[in-house]
Amino acid sequence: MRPALALAAVIFGALASASAQPSLGPDDVQAGTYTIDTKETLVRYTVMHMGFTEYWGTFPGATGTLSIDPKAIADAKLDVTVPVLGVETTNHELNAELFSDEFFDAEKFKTVHFVSTGVTRTGPTTAKVAGNLTIHGVTKPVVLEATFIGAGPNYFTKVPTIGFKAETTVKRSDFGLGKYVPIVSDETTLTIAAAFEKK
Repeated sequence: MRPALALAAVIFGALASASAQPSLGPDDVQAGTYTIDTKETLVRYTVMHMGFTEYWGTFPGATGTLSIDPKAIADAKLDVTVPVLGVETTNHELNAELFSDEFFDAEKFKTVHFVSTGVTRTGPTTAKVAGNLTIHGVTKPVVLEATFIGAGPNYFTKVPTIGFKAETTVKRSDFGLGKYVPIVSDETTLTIAAAFEKK
């Protein structure tokens, strides 16, 4: 093989390997306890703004654990904590307002917390995760609609990793965050895009 062709083969082989997708299905993941990969996990809220547009805010910095056995999904346990002070929008003035006692009161209520109480598989890659959500010092039962995204060794660290997306809709006024309703919708969608690494 010519040197140029050999080099091209090495480069394309490396690119193909780098872009390889996680190969494990949800029934093939290793049982055990996983921790959130904070740098690769994001929580987002979505509201309808004045009836014109969806408006998003993001919460980085999530921590937590997932205990899971694919042979006993109903026994899975999820515990996620998200710091409120990390909330970001496209509006710096709004960020400051969200931190204040008019909204999250971040000095007093520093985190959003979800603890599962039950898991029900609903399809090959989906499940309902029931649990208690605490925001602004108020705890309410919610159900996360969870979707398995993929699993396998992390390309860089080689650590077994599982990826999920989960979503639920709440009324923010139920948690004492009703300012600007109905100009800004009461219904709020919470979305978690999470990567969990095996301990």
